[in-house]
Amino acid sequence: MTPTTAMEPTLSTPHSSPTTPGLDERITRALVGAAVGDALGGPVEGWTPEQIAERHGGRVTGVVGPWYGEDWRTARPIAPYHKGDGHVTDDTLMTHALIRVYDRVRDHLDAYAVADHLVPDLLSPRWIPELETEALPLQRIFLAEKWIVARLHYGHVDPREAGAGNIVNCGAAMYMAPVGLVNAGHPEAAYAEALEVAAPHQSSYGREAAGVFAAAVAAACRPGATPGTVVDAALSLAKDGTRSAIEAVAEAAVRHEGFETALVPLRAAVEPFDTVGPDYRSPSLGARRPSRLHAIEELPVALGLLLVGGGDYRRTVLGSVNYGRDCDSIATMSGAIVGALGGEIPADWAAAVAEASRLDLDAPAEVLAQVAREVFARDLERRRTHEQAFRALAGER
Repeated sequence: MTPTTAMEPTLSTPHSSPTTPGLDERITRALVGAAVGDALGGPVEGWTPEQIAERHGGRVTGVVGPWYGEDWRTARPIAPYHKGDGHVTDDTLMTHALIRVYDRVRDHLDAYAVADHLVPDLLSPRWIPELETEALPLQRIFLAEKWIVARLHYGHVDPREAGAGNIVNCGAAMYMAPVGLVNAGHPEAAYAEALEVAAPHQSSYGREAAGVFAAAVAAACRPGATPGTVVDAALSLAKDGTRSAIEAVAEAAVRHEGFETALVPLRAAVEPFDTVGPDYRSPSLGARRPSRLHAIEELPVALGLLLVGGGDYRRTVLGSVNYGRDCDSIATMSGAIVGALGGEIPADWAAAVAEASRLDLDAPAEVLAQVAREVFARDLERRRTHEQAFRALAGER
């Protein structure tokens, strides 16, 4: 596929579906939207907006090829991944793996479900688009995700405590959309479940971001939800530096109607809370350490670009991609949230990503929608049982 190199398209009017999407459609759009955002952001990850524009002759407006062109195999020997041409990255691999865990458990997940089901999944051969071969997902995921396997499979650490000591990054947050979708419309429940699921993987603001991202996805599923109500829901639950970072980025975002003018101000707003530093490829000595004062960069920026995009998928995701730095994860998060809101994913983008990655992007959504219904039915029964017990204890009829 050849790079798309035009400047930002004219997308001043956010568009929405002619009918309000139901549960199945929202789940599909959220998961496909996340995968497409991931694939669009992968080839420009790690670079600045200025470098991206120079490399592609303008802003990225669709699927593009590898940053190093035909030299992608040898340009980075330590990470010889075919990023670009519609290939999803580890964000989508982990998201789909978590859906397979839900498919097996058919209920809410906890830290032990990660140990019992996610870890074995990471040790089972799958097609890996960036490697263009079947391999263990463990061979593709980043060091912070390999930690899960090392701690749980080899170290036999208590799953609820295994995340302590890992580098603090967006690794747990990037694949938490399924938690928000299983808890669609209930951000508080999504937040609590995601904190539990993320416990074997992350601590501090990395784990917090996982909870807040899941909550944002759940809030986006509410009928009548808007980018503003999603951010409000996130702020109602977020703690410490994560909350402060979202507040700062949201305050900057509402001043912009297009991502072109928003990219620099959003980076400036999140910078005081980001530990990585100005050079994404050369993190500072204080990078990714636990702290109550800091936040991952990706989630606040994704929420900021959701506000800038006004609920439109193209505007939101292209802003995320052209932001640079960890833009595949930013676009994964913003793509999931705007998809859950009902944003329409361009069919040609989705088709290109599915074909290039050799993935059925709709199948995981079908599975998760069924699981969400089963979990909701179980929750209703559990609630009724609790009500009966409480009324009897309280002497109520």
